[in-house]
Amino acid sequence: MHGWIIIDKPIGMTSTRAVSLVKRLFQVKKAGHGGTLDPLASGVLPIALGEATKTLSYVLEGKKAYRFTVTWGEARSTEDCEGEITATSPHRPTREDILQILPHFRGEITQVPPLYSALKVKGERAYDLARRGEIFELATRAVTIDALDLIETTLDAATFEVTCSKGTYVRSLGRDLALQLGTYGHLSALRRQMAAPFHERNAILLDSLLEMGHKEELLNHVLPLQGALADILALEVGHEDAKALRQGRTISSQGMPEGTILVTCGTTPQGLGRVEDGLIQPIRVFNI
Repeated sequence: MHGWIIIDKPIGMTSTRAVSLVKRLFQVKKAGHGGTLDPLASGVLPIALGEATKTLSYVLEGKKAYRFTVTWGEARSTEDCEGEITATSPHRPTREDILQILPHFRGEITQVPPLYSALKVKGERAYDLARRGEIFELATRAVTIDALDLIETTLDAATFEVTCSKGTYVRSLGRDLALQLGTYGHLSALRRQMAAPFHERNAILLDSLLEMGHKEELLNHVLPLQGALADILALEVGHEDAKALRQGRTISSQGMPEGTILVTCGTTPQGLGRVEDGLIQPIRVFNI
C-alpha cells in the first residue's frame, strides 16, 4: 500500500493518534502525517502510507490554508480556548477596524510562536517548559501570509481565512491581530482547509473511514503517491533506465530542465531525481 489518505481530523484527537488508527486500518508498516494539527483543530490531515512517506517533505514544506475564529477580550496562556485567562479587555473592534489593519498582516511578516508549541528550547519542547511554569522566550520568525480575509464578525468574535507559508502559527496570528486592534484575543476555532496540494474536497471523515468494512472500499479513498508532487515535472523512462535509477545510478535527463523531477515508468513512480549537466541523479527511489 503506497499512497495518501486525506483525513478530515475531528476535534479532540491528536495527529499522532489519527496516523496510528489509519496505519492499523490499512495494515501498513510505514505511515506519517503531512503537518501536525492541534487536538482542538479539525480539518485536512494528509497521511502518507508506505513509500509515500518519502514524499512527506513536499507537503510539510508546502502552503497551508485555514479558517479560524478569534474571540476578543481575553488573552489565554495557550493562545487558544484551552489555556488559562492571562489578561482581559472590554474593547471590541468593529468590522471597519478589522478591515483597516488586515493589509499589515499580508505578505512577509514576523511573529513569535506560542509558548505552548512543539518548538525545542535547549533540547526540550516549549510546551513542556511552559507547563512547568518556566520562564523562557522564543525567537521571532519570518513567515509569509499569501491571503488573509475577514469572513464574518459578531460583537465578540471574528472569523478569517488565511493562506500561509510553512511555519506560520495561526494562534500567534490571532493574538497579534487582537493586539493591533487594541484588545486581547485567542483562537476559539481552527480548521485546516488545505495542506499543499490536498484540499477539503479530498478529505474523508475519520469515523467514516473506520466504519468501512471492505478493503476495496478503503482503497477507493487512497490517492496515488505522486499526488503530493503535483508541482514537480515528471519524466517517463523505459524499464532499463528505471532499474538503473532504483539502483542509485545516473540516467539521461532527455533534455529536462535542471531541478527536481519525478521519474516514472509507465504510470508507476520510480523515484525523485535532480537534473544537472544533462543527467538525473537519484534523490529518493521508491520500492514499488
